[in-house]
Amino acid sequence: MVKLRLKRYGKKQQPTYRIVAIESSFRREGRAFKEVGIYIPKYNKTQLNVPAIIELLKNGAQPTSTVKNILLRAQIVV
Repeated sequence: MVKLRLKRYGKKQQPTYRIVAIESSFRREGRAFKEVGIYIPKYNKTQLNVPAIIELLKNGAQPTSTVKNILLRAQIVV
């Protein structure tokens, strides 16, 4: 099953995350199928590729709870 979830990047105490489409059995830092956004919690900043996210959701990708909250804040219907 493909999931939309966060992949951690950045320095210690300064995380940034990429929102990726990845197989649910892969580890968090594993190889992703597609990167569809960036989330920087320190500045509460998001950058999303909306058409790619909508396409993945239509094809059956399931967002994790955190990604779902990010998408709801960006007013993308989940």
